[in-house]
Amino acid sequence: MQENKTDIRSCAVIGCGNVGATTAYSLMQSGLLSKLLLIDINEKKAQGEADDIAHALPFNAPMEIKAGKYSDISDCGIIIITAGANQQPGETRIQLVDKNVKIFRNIIDNVTKYNKDAIILAVTNPVDILTYDTLSYSGLDPRKVIGSGTVLDTARLKELVGRHIGVDSRNIHSFIIGEHGDSELAVWSSANVSGIDLDSFCKKKNIEFDENTKKTLAEDVTTSAYRIIEGKGATYYAIADSVRRIVTAIINDEHSILPISVLLNGQYGVDNVCLGVPCILGKNGVESILEIKLNDEEKEKLLNSANILKEIISEIQLVKI
Repeated sequence: MQENKTDIRSCAVIGCGNVGATTAYSLMQSGLLSKLLLIDINEKKAQGEADDIAHALPFNAPMEIKAGKYSDISDCGIIIITAGANQQPGETRIQLVDKNVKIFRNIIDNVTKYNKDAIILAVTNPVDILTYDTLSYSGLDPRKVIGSGTVLDTARLKELVGRHIGVDSRNIHSFIIGEHGDSELAVWSSANVSGIDLDSFCKKKNIEFDENTKKTLAEDVTTSAYRIIEGKGATYYAIADSVRRIVTAIINDEHSILPISVLLNGQYGVDNVCLGVPCILGKNGVESILEIKLNDEEKEKLLNSANILKEIISEIQLVKI
């Protein structure tokens, strides 16, 4: 097999369900790509989505959009995996694991047959487990195997906090870290509004922001997906834009800091598990993992999140890295 020559502006989306199709549409609107390839086990679905999205090109930047097969991905610099079983109402992301590990391993076998150089971005839930399994099963470079992590959760936190204190959510600076799921945690200790400590800001503005408020906001972030799924059956708009934000950082070589899911090797006292933590991201993938300051309670919660995921990895007998 010839050596792959990938193009960072050539992207494949594997899985054309709600998340995959919406992600493809968001990426088309970004104007960053020269080529967007859609792959799905249902080839007619992939073709239909590709045609529908392509019909919006006259209102956006020119690019190539088409449905294809795995043999077409050899030049793709970014491969996004959104395929998998859907999360059902009342079902946790972790309960999806057995079904989606099997699906992912079949996908990885097909991807690595034609391309071992691309950055692989896992989006399917449970994303931290699937990122870990993708990395361990494939043996690919850990810098180039990432998950969407807590990028969406962090956006949800910013929106909720911004709404609560009456400030543009883009000026809220804080992170959700850990599992993209029930054990995630909000890092309140370093939260700020454009450099002003969040607690101090709220005191000056006479805005109630006590520990109970923080707990309620963090719980709203964690449970938001369940409410959305109960209401409309799936979440896909915000996660699609979260993926676009990650892809933008890669293509533009931004060196942006985003809480993506990556393999930890001692950072935060955690190893051999993938978690959402702040990372510097550029055209070659993960440049470095940042260890932001946590208070004792936050450290404990992060270790708990890691241990929950490690237990699941052990139970389903994933290949250990």
